[in-house]
Amino acid sequence: MNELFIGIGAGPGMGFSTAARFAKEGFDLVLTSRNIAKIQPLVAELKAATGRNVEMFALDSTDAASVQNLADRFGDRVRVLHYNAAVMQKSDPLATSVAAFIHNLQVDVVGAYSAIQSFVPKMQSRGKGTILLTGGGLALAPHPNYLSLSIGKAGIRSMAKALFRPLGAKGIHLATLTVAKIVAAGSADADAAAEAFWSLHSEQEGKWTWEATLS
Repeated sequence: MNELFIGIGAGPGMGFSTAARFAKEGFDLVLTSRNIAKIQPLVAELKAATGRNVEMFALDSTDAASVQNLADRFGDRVRVLHYNAAVMQKSDPLATSVAAFIHNLQVDVVGAYSAIQSFVPKMQSRGKGTILLTGGGLALAPHPNYLSLSIGKAGIRSMAKALFRPLGAKGIHLATLTVAKIVAAGSADADAAAEAFWSLHSEQEGKWTWEATLS
């Protein structure tokens, strides 16, 4: 049975390129999005190009019960989990409603925490697993017009650094890719991000790192 890659918040940019990179290495794929209509053409393309089994599901990353259901369904097979969900919304930092701000942080960072909680027991029972988080340069250089995303990416980076050693002790490699540039779908940068994620996953145990940077 092929190893399984699960992408939460898959989309036409880094999510798609990263999934394709793992499919190239023989992984089957489970890709989720809030709007699966957006990823249906990508799924068809991946299947045709790789011959791998690719499944897709509608999933709200802020719905902890749905994320847990995903883990319960596929956790016995999952080898790599990629959390790529984020709200990229430019706004006046003093005019954004509190409700919108909270929702953005739920997608950007709380959803990642929920996914980690749901999938870690499954990976621990197998004694191995990789959790990859899409980070961002806004964690290092926050921008007022992307305030919630800046805080969210700072949260992703802090979570990866804080949980790296505790999860490593369980045989799980947690790492983030801090992406310090705009990455367009289908671009060389998207492919470079995918390669960086693959390199993180491929690191030898005992020499794991918690962060790589794409700039």
